[in-house]
Amino acid sequence: MQPQYKIELRNITKDFSGVRALNNVSIKIRPGTVHTLVGENGAGKSTLMKVLNGIYKPDGGSIIIDGKETVIKNPIDAREQGIAMIFQELNYIPELSIEENIFMGKFPNGKMKGLVNWREVRQRTKELLKNEGLNYEPQTKIKNLSVSEIQMLEIIKAISFNASVVIMDEPTSAITTKEVELLFRKIEDMKKRGISVVYISHKMDEIFRISDDITVLRDGEVVGGGPASDYDDNSLIAQMVGREISNLYPKETVPIGETVLEVKDLCSEGMFEHIDMTVKAGEIVGISGLVGAGRTELARALSGADPITSGEVFLSGKKLKLGNIGTAMREGIIMLSEDRRKYGIVGCRDILDNATLSDNCVSKELFAGSKRQVEKAKELIKKLNVKTPGLSVKIENLSGGNQQKVVLAKWLMLDAKVLILDEPTRGIDVGAKYEIYKIIEDLAKLGCAIIMISSEIPELMGMTDRMYVMCKGRITGKLNREEFSQELTMKYAVGGTNK
Repeated sequence: MQPQYKIELRNITKDFSGVRALNNVSIKIRPGTVHTLVGENGAGKSTLMKVLNGIYKPDGGSIIIDGKETVIKNPIDAREQGIAMIFQELNYIPELSIEENIFMGKFPNGKMKGLVNWREVRQRTKELLKNEGLNYEPQTKIKNLSVSEIQMLEIIKAISFNASVVIMDEPTSAITTKEVELLFRKIEDMKKRGISVVYISHKMDEIFRISDDITVLRDGEVVGGGPASDYDDNSLIAQMVGREISNLYPKETVPIGETVLEVKDLCSEGMFEHIDMTVKAGEIVGISGLVGAGRTELARALSGADPITSGEVFLSGKKLKLGNIGTAMREGIIMLSEDRRKYGIVGCRDILDNATLSDNCVSKELFAGSKRQVEKAKELIKKLNVKTPGLSVKIENLSGGNQQKVVLAKWLMLDAKVLILDEPTRGIDVGAKYEIYKIIEDLAKLGCAIIMISSEIPELMGMTDRMYVMCKGRITGKLNREEFSQELTMKYAVGGTNK
């Protein structure tokens, strides 16, 4: 007789440096269902799943699989017991190929001991890609793929383990609408085969579309849970954050000043072309578009990270020659990247080091970690409500949302004239989003010119004054706030134009 529950976590406790991350957490996961974990960043969701996946050893409690108590020693042991995990921070080696990344740690043996059967690797990779409708060559290096493409490959890698439990930590945070639909079809197929999915998400539409059961965590403890049908948006958000959030987008009317950033006929070969745009002091300008539209490439060029083929960039009327990130930073143009792990943080360094990285690049002080830097870092970490016992904690030990807040603090250390935010709330819960929105609004009040890139159209509609829409490297639509609509934005995002 099959046990009622596939997984039971009983009274799981976990401490980090004397700080309790999980306090007697218990959840029960039924076979062939989607069990969604929700809660603010730092609530303990990812930590709990890392305990189940063998990355962390619990300080107390027990794990029951198919009715039998077990000890999960490490991720390899977890995999052998049928547990696979897709991480919020993408887990890949850029210089290796697709096939090498998929089969890393489980290469099929060749005819001789110690050799890999590369023919089988190639064939199985082709089959996996074909089954998922992805037209990639197995030999393609991961570094040549976009964030969304890598995210889909991580999902393929996890389900290729033939796991009976698949943990998905924010799996749709960087993939397109089409790819989300593909993922949800895959989840339905997995449920039909009796596979349990533990799903972590902050997106309400996803949660209520695919969830069978929900568990709510707050500050490392279970504060609620039950069938998804027992909840709606408001009741779930209130339980997550411990308070009502009546208006998710705190947009205010801010006086708009003179033009700060002006871009004329900007081109970058193979990336984007003929971009004309302006951003004024106190203005929040959105850039919308589908994945691959050229939004990030434009942002990287404006921040000095990528080359500009032709065109002109003016800052308060002064023509700039953007050759590198340092030049852009000194001029007051800074960018928060969508890829936090690759471009945002130094995982092995502490919060203070990460928060002061940008200031160290432009400061005239002889030594890093000055009293001024420490005090300002403390102020920003407090203002952004980063959940940490102190600045000496390694940033890799924070939740994804709290890492994002530290990255934002790093850039707020500088006196920015133009702030470019590329997916600033990706993988962040509704409470933390609201806090970041308030910071963005406060910066606009101070006269900062802000460019906000987002794949979430409601976010852009809620937070921006104007919007540019891109498709295939060109601006195809320009919308004032009174013209905002999801339908019109999508029309321009797929190639329609109002220019």
